[in-house]
Amino acid sequence: MIFHLLGPLAMSDSTGTPVPAVGGPKVRALLARLLLDAGRTVPVERLVDGLYGDEPPAGAQGALQAQVSRLRRALPPGVTVEFSPAGYRLAVGDPATDVDVLRFEALAGEGARAGGDPVRAAGLLREALGLWRGPALADVRDAPFAAAQAARLEALRLDVVEEWATAELAVGGDLTHLVRALEESAREQPLRERLRGLQMRALGATGRQAEALAVYEEVRAALAEELGADPSPELSAVHLEVLRGGPATRDRSFPPLPAPLTDFVGRERERERLTALLGAARLVTLVGAGGAGKTRLAVEVGAGLPGEVGFVDLGAVGGTGPGSASGEVGEVGEAFAAALGVRGAARLEAALAGRPVLLIVDNCEHVVAETALLVRRLLAACPGLRVLTTSREALGITGESLLPLGALAPEAAEELFVRRAAAVRPGFTGHARVAELCAGLDGLPLAVELAAARLRTLSVEELADGLGARFELLSRGDRTAPERHRTLRAVVEWSWSLLEPGERELAARLSVFRGGATAEAVARVCGADADAPASLVEKSLVEVRDDGRYRMLETIRAYAAERLPEGDPAVAAHHAYYRELAEAADPELRGPAQLEWLARLDAEDANLRAALRRGTPEDGLRLVAALSPYWWLRGLRGRVAAPVAELLDRVEPTAELGEEYALCVLAAGLREGEHVDRARGFLAGRTAPLRQPYTAFLWSTSIGPLEGLRLGDDAWSHALGLVGNAHLSSSEPLLLEALAAFRALGERWGTATALEGLAAHSTDPLPLLAEALTLFESLGVAEDIVDLLHRRAAVHEAAGDSESASADRARARETARRAGLPG
Repeated sequence: MIFHLLGPLAMSDSTGTPVPAVGGPKVRALLARLLLDAGRTVPVERLVDGLYGDEPPAGAQGALQAQVSRLRRALPPGVTVEFSPAGYRLAVGDPATDVDVLRFEALAGEGARAGGDPVRAAGLLREALGLWRGPALADVRDAPFAAAQAARLEALRLDVVEEWATAELAVGGDLTHLVRALEESAREQPLRERLRGLQMRALGATGRQAEALAVYEEVRAALAEELGADPSPELSAVHLEVLRGGPATRDRSFPPLPAPLTDFVGRERERERLTALLGAARLVTLVGAGGAGKTRLAVEVGAGLPGEVGFVDLGAVGGTGPGSASGEVGEVGEAFAAALGVRGAARLEAALAGRPVLLIVDNCEHVVAETALLVRRLLAACPGLRVLTTSREALGITGESLLPLGALAPEAAEELFVRRAAAVRPGFTGHARVAELCAGLDGLPLAVELAAARLRTLSVEELADGLGARFELLSRGDRTAPERHRTLRAVVEWSWSLLEPGERELAARLSVFRGGATAEAVARVCGADADAPASLVEKSLVEVRDDGRYRMLETIRAYAAERLPEGDPAVAAHHAYYRELAEAADPELRGPAQLEWLARLDAEDANLRAALRRGTPEDGLRLVAALSPYWWLRGLRGRVAAPVAELLDRVEPTAELGEEYALCVLAAGLREGEHVDRARGFLAGRTAPLRQPYTAFLWSTSIGPLEGLRLGDDAWSHALGLVGNAHLSSSEPLLLEALAAFRALGERWGTATALEGLAAHSTDPLPLLAEALTLFESLGVAEDIVDLLHRRAAVHEAAGDSESASADRARARETARRAGLPG
C-alpha cells in the first residue's frame, strides 16, 4: 500500500490503482499525522496537540481514542495502528518506500550526497520531485499540525529543485524541461536568488540570453523595491557569466579530472561561493590548513562546471618550501606541461592561447613563489584562461580572490565520520561521543577520516579517550613550527602514535618514494614483504590506487620523512632500484616493448627524478645516461634540466664516464660553456664505440655534428647509421635496409623515420607517409607528426588534391597548438 501526502491525502495499491480514502476530516488528519512518522511511535500528547492545537478541549485524549478506533476500521488490510504506553504507531510495510513524504526525503538526501556524480544526482532528484501531486497535505491543512509541516516540505521541495537544476546543468543536453520547471518555481518564490540564478543559467544554456538578462533585471528591481537591497554577489556573478556568453561546452582534450572514490560531505556554502567566484574572477585560491579538503572541493566544483577543465598536481614537484622566491619556474612549468599534454613549459602560452580554460592547480604551498610567477605570466598571455589554485598560503598576485577553507561544520564533520566509519564497520550509525571526537580533531576532513578508519580495531570511546593527552597538539600546534605543520602535523602525529614500531619503520621508509610505488619497489627499497604495507593501508596512512600502486598523501609523506633516520639504507636502495629500472628500460625503448616501457617510466617519473638527487655523482651520471632516450622521446628534458645541472656541479668527470657526462650536459640543456667544451673533448677523443646509441643523435641535433664518433655494434645503432648515411648520399637502398632492420627490432620511431625518408624516393609516397604517421602518433611525438602532416599535404597538393592538403595542414596546426609548438 502506498500513501500519498504530497498533494491531497490518498492511497494506492502496488499496481498504482487508487484505494478509497478513509473517514472524515479528523480521521484523515490523524492518518496524515501518523504517516509523517510512519513506523515510529508518536506520543499521545503530540497527537493531541497536532489535532486540537495548543488548547485542546476537555476529554481530548478520549476523543483521540475514538478517532483511532475509526481509523483502524477504515484502514486497508496489512496496515494497523498499534498502541503502547509511549503512544501510537502506524505500522506499514516499509515506511521509506510506502509513504511518499518519507520516500521524497530519502531521495533528496541521497541525491544531495551524489553531487560528485551529476548524472546520478539528477536522476535521484528528478524521481523525488516526481512524487509531488500538488501542495503537500492539501486537504488536511485545517489541522493545527499541518501548516508547519507543509511549509517545511515546500521549503525542502524548493531546495531539491535547486539541487536538481544544478545537476541537470552539469549534465547538459536538452534543458527545455528544466527551464519550464524553474519558471514555475520562480513564480512561487520570485526573490529566491539561488533559484533565479539557476533559471538564468538554464535560459543561457538554451540560447535565451536576453530572457536570462531580463530575469536579473526583474529580481534586481524587486529586491530594491521590496527590501531596499541589491542582488547578492552570487547572483551578480551569474549575471556576469551570462553577459560573457556563458561557459563553453566541455572539451575532453585534457586528461579527465581525478575521480573521487567516496561521496562528498558538507561544504554546500563553500561550493556555491567558489562557483560564484569562478564566474567573476580569473584567479581564485582556496586557502586553508592541510587536510581541510581543498583539493576535493576544487575538483568537485570543477567537475560540475561546463567548459574545458585541466588539472595540474604540483605535489610531486620539488621545492624549497613556502614563500621561496627563486625566480625560476622550471619544474613547476614542466609539471604544468606534462599534466596538460604540452611538450615543454615554453609552449604553455601557445597551447592555452585562445581557449576558454579553467586550470585547477593543486598543492602549491611548497612552490608558491614559482607557481605565482607562472600563473601571472599565463593569465597575462591567455585572456580566456581562469585558474583555481589550492594552497596553504595565497599566491599574492594582484586580482587574486581568496576563499578560506576552515573546519567542517560540526554536523558535517559528524556525518563524515559516520559515513567513513560505516565503510570499515558495517552497520555503524553513530555514537554519543562522535561529536566530542570530531571537535577534538578540529573538524578537519583528513583527521576525521583517519579517526574513522581506526574503528576497524578501536571503539569510539577508545578514540575519544586517546585524544586527551594530545588535545593541545591537535588544536593548538607549536607556533614556532611551519604553518603547514601546525594542525595537520598534530593529526598525522596522533595517527602515527597508533602504529606499531614495525609499521612506523616501514612508513618512514615509504617516504623515500615520490608519486607512489609498486609493490615490488616497496619490497626492494624498504626491505618489506609484499603484505607489509597492508596494515598501513588499513590505517589510512597509505592508499592503494586502482593500478595497484601504493601512495602516501604528501603531507603524511613529509611527516614520515622527518622520522627517517639519517643514513637509512632505504635512501640508497631507492636510487639503486630506479637506476636498475632505467638501465633495464633503456634497450627496451629500442624494441617491440617500446610503448609498454614508456608507460612504465611515465608512472615512475617522479621517483626517477628523486633518484637523481640520491646516490653518488657517478651513479647519477649513469642514471642520466640510461634515461636520456626516454626524456627525449617524451619531451621531458626541460623538466629534469635543473637537477641534472646540479649533478654536473657535483661531479668530477673522468674519461671513463665521458659519454655519460656528455649526456648530462645535453639533458641540462646546455649549448655552450665549460661543461659543453669538456664534454666535447671527451667525445672527440673517444676511440671506443658509444655505449648509449642515442648519444651521437642527441649531440648532433642539440649542439651540432661531431666527427669521429663510432656508433655501437648493436642492431639499432647500425640501422640509425644507415639512415644517416642515406641522408648524406640520398640512397634508397640504404633506407630500405634501415627499414628492414628497424622492423625486425619492432622499434616505432626508427621505422617511422626510415619510412619518411623512403617516401621522398617513392612514386607513391602516401602509403609510406600514412604508416609513418601512425607510428609517430603511437609515440606521441608532436614535432614529427606536424612535420609529416606538412610533407603529406605537399604530396596531396602536387597531385591536385587540395581538399586533402588543406585537411592535413589544418590537422598539423591543431596538433602544434595542442602541443604548444611554435608557429
